[in-house]
Amino acid sequence: MLEIPEAPLSSVPEGGGPCLLPAPRDLKGMSEPAPTRPRVGPGVAAGVDEEMIRRLVPAFYAKVRQDPELGPIFNREIDDWDEHLAKLCDFWSSVLLMTGRFKGQPMAVHARLGDIGPAHFTRWLQLFHETADELCPPAAAALFRAKSNQIGESLQLGLAFARGEPPPPLRARR
Repeated sequence: MLEIPEAPLSSVPEGGGPCLLPAPRDLKGMSEPAPTRPRVGPGVAAGVDEEMIRRLVPAFYAKVRQDPELGPIFNREIDDWDEHLAKLCDFWSSVLLMTGRFKGQPMAVHARLGDIGPAHFTRWLQLFHETADELCPPAAAALFRAKSNQIGESLQLGLAFARGEPPPPLRARR
């Protein structure tokens, strides 16, 4: 518990009685708040920046829209592709650069789709990994792949739980 040491009362404030708090210089033992450092996400060390995210996300979803397995689902569910791409850029910026811009609920969105399963996630990851490898330097591509694998596993586990299904087999961690 913080104890405020006894100190002489400050001068009488204008129009009022005595101030009952010690003058700031008399507060011994109280520390200054720690300076806040900017949040640095894992993408910074791998060379990920906003421009890279803005190249990767649209290129990836262009493939998704043309994919025979994923395209019909995404094209049915997404009305405004510009808005969706902006939201997904915010998502990846938040994940890898810790910008905090994404304000969505991916689990709830995916849970509403009763027709997606493990095969869809596998295909999504294949296309995402392929696109990251094509457009990003090796360290950044590796980070995008690793994070997408974690996100895919998390979504699959959450969906299985929400549906009362057994969890899908997950990839072994290396």
